[in-house]
Amino acid sequence: LHRVIDAGAKFAISPGSTEELLLEAQKLNFPLLPGVATASEIMKGLEIGYTHFKLFPAMSAGGITALKSFSGPFQNAKFCPTGGISENNFLDFLKLDNVLCIGGTWVAPGDLTNAGKFDEITKLTESALSLYKNAAS
Repeated sequence: LHRVIDAGAKFAISPGSTEELLLEAQKLNFPLLPGVATASEIMKGLEIGYTHFKLFPAMSAGGITALKSFSGPFQNAKFCPTGGISENNFLDFLKLDNVLCIGGTWVAPGDLTNAGKFDEITKLTESALSLYKNAAS
């Protein structure tokens, strides 16, 4: 967390969470989206004061079924699922009331990023936005 802050980040997103991480981010008043995969992790985060979480790895952790299940007992929790999200399923995730956003590497795959092929990344992003806009209308 301190390395992220020292690098100039304005917020952090974690693949998981520990009590130490959650408390340190709070102590520093630094925005953190902690990663969770289980009800116990969500409960710990809520207990400490967090309401927004990254569900990771989303598909391995139960995907849409898990998020629907979490909506009952954790009505105040909101999620950003990542891990297994793709152009084929991201719209299904965004339909859920407890999902605020999604993350998916299909929009900026590592090989394109590493090769500096930002025009291709732009096209993938535009395609995802187009799919979203068409579904929303």
